[in-house]
Amino acid sequence: MLVWERNPNMKSTFGMAAASMASLAVASLITASPAVAQEMGAKEKCYGVALKGKNDCAAGPGTSCAGTSTVDYQGNAWKLVDKGECEKMGGSLAAKKGNTKPVPKQG
Repeated sequence: MLVWERNPNMKSTFGMAAASMASLAVASLITASPAVAQEMGAKEKCYGVALKGKNDCAAGPGTSCAGTSTVDYQGNAWKLVDKGECEKMGGSLAAKKGNTKPVPKQG
């Protein structure tokens, strides 16, 4: 009869590896989230510039958030852009009606 002995260190090693991987996954989600980027002051929400399905969030009633805009330049869907760039590219800092293509400002 073959008897298999369990290594008592195996459970703790596996547990530590799993915990480390979970910590890294959570850290990457936190640093990649739009809310964190906005809090850092480097980005701003720009409405009406995202292409269909490429918004970062807020695409109107019945949507679940990122990637749910149904048309290009949807006025109530925003994309994070560098602070100060939104209005230059023709976007709006507040939600707007319609989905007209943004017109970049000259100069």
